[in-house]
Amino acid sequence: MGTPVFIAKILGPCFVVVSLGMLLNRSFFQKVMEDYCKNYALIFFTGMASLAFGLVIVCMHNVWVADWTVLITIFGWSGLIKGIWIVVFPNTICTFMVIYQQNKSLLLVHSALALVLGALLTVGGYFAG
Repeated sequence: MGTPVFIAKILGPCFVVVSLGMLLNRSFFQKVMEDYCKNYALIFFTGMASLAFGLVIVCMHNVWVADWTVLITIFGWSGLIKGIWIVVFPNTICTFMVIYQQNKSLLLVHSALALVLGALLTVGGYFAG
């Protein structure tokens, strides 16, 4: 099993489960977003975790190709950039949380997109890989 298949087998189901949870329990996740901004240690931990996961993925699979495995590279770079952003500019994350809380359709669209990407990764990891 290659690196992109391995990563897809992990990321895909995680995206599917979390996005389904967000779609089915929107009021719960609204409360999670409220609580998140009140915990500075959690914001810092999120930044460090995103940074670490992004670095691991970029170090293991930084391949720009014209097939589904490029999603792995994009997620790696996205996580790396997100982690750097949260650690360097931690106060800005709450601005995004407020936008998500005020615009409920944005959370719906984001969750649906994550579900589709998670399904693509799951299929790529378990069936096409």
